[in-house]
Parts: sequence; C-alpha cells; structure tokens
Amino acid sequence: MKLYFTVVRRYFRVKFILLLALIIALAGFIQIMLSIALYPAMLAQQSAIPEKIKADAAIVLGASVWKDRPSPVFAERIKHGIHLYKNGQVQYLIFTGGLSEGDTLSESAAARQYAIAEGIPAEKILIEEVSKNTHQNLMQACKLMRAHQLQKVMLVSDPLHMKRAMTMANELQLHAISVATPTSRYVSWRSKAKSLLYESFFYVKHELFDENNQVCK
Repeated sequence: MKLYFTVVRRYFRVKFILLLALIIALAGFIQIMLSIALYPAMLAQQSAIPEKIKADAAIVLGASVWKDRPSPVFAERIKHGIHLYKNGQVQYLIFTGGLSEGDTLSESAAARQYAIAEGIPAEKILIEEVSKNTHQNLMQACKLMRAHQLQKVMLVSDPLHMKRAMTMANELQLHAISVATPTSRYVSWRSKAKSLLYESFFYVKHELFDENNQVCK
C-alpha cells in the first residue's frame, strides 16, 4: 500500500511538472506573438518621420507568385517599394525570391515586371532568382548590395513578418531599417491570426534551431 501511494505521488508530481512546463511554454509563445504583432508600432514610435528616412535601396522580401503575377500579399510589398522609390527615399529596388513549382516567373522577376509597368526604370531594379526563404532572400540581397556598393537599406514586408525579418537582418549585420507595408492583404481576423501563428512558429524555430554565423560584408 505504501508503495502504491509513492507511485501515485510520483505520477501526480510528474504530471504537475509537465503541466507547469506546458503553461510556461504557452505563456512564452503568447508573449512572442504579442511582440511580433506590436513590433512595427514599437519601431514607428522610436524612429523619425517615415517619409524623411532615406537609404540606398529597398529590399522587398519575396512572397508567392500566381503563375506570372505577384499574389495580392506580394503586390502590397512591391507597391510599397515603388512608393519609396518614387518618394525619393531609395535609389534602387532589390526584389528577392526564386522560382516555385508551377510558376512561370520567379518571385523577383514577377516583381520586376510589375515595377517596370508602374514606371520604375529597369536599371534601378536589382533581382536575384535563387532564394527560397527569408534568410536566403537577405543573403542574396546582400550579394547584390556588395556588387553595387550599397550600404543602407530599407527592409519591406508585411507588418507581422518584420520582427523575424529584422532579426535575421541584424544577425547578418545588414544596415537595415524596418519599413512595413502600411496595408496588408491579411484583412480578416482569421487570416491575421493564421499569419501571426505562422510567423510566431517560424520565429521560435529560427531562435531555437537555426544557426547563423554569416554576416553581410
């Protein structure tokens, strides 16, 4: 009988410890979600008036393409990059993203085509067509920066993507300024929640498992 109660106590002790660990992990994940959601607003309060910020180029992070046209989400990023160029805040646009299965144009080529149609001179657009994710986007953009002697850049993406993107940019030692899109195609609560969960998961994954010893020099 004494052995029985000892086993029961151990069982409930282990169960309590596991439950406590789960609660702590969940609380930490929720804190990360909040930091991602509030990140653009926090940076906006710390920076100068956005319209007065200038840089050598804007790096527009890639997103999905539908055959040969940017998806609505990607189009918002491209439009913001175009605005920065036409507003005289950057001298070049750097579009990133490779070719996905089923598409006829790479993400960056589709963005380039879109920007030229909007009046951006072709010689002011730089692209790379090999990257498959955000980290590769930034690494390939870094190579273009070195080739064209560009130092300071604006990083353009959706608001919920900015914390993860800027974390990677800082690790690469890019001189980057966060410039989130003022609008997003994630308009419904469902789409916003899905995007936030996605970004939170991959932010945690990057922090815990992804090794990054490279720098942009």
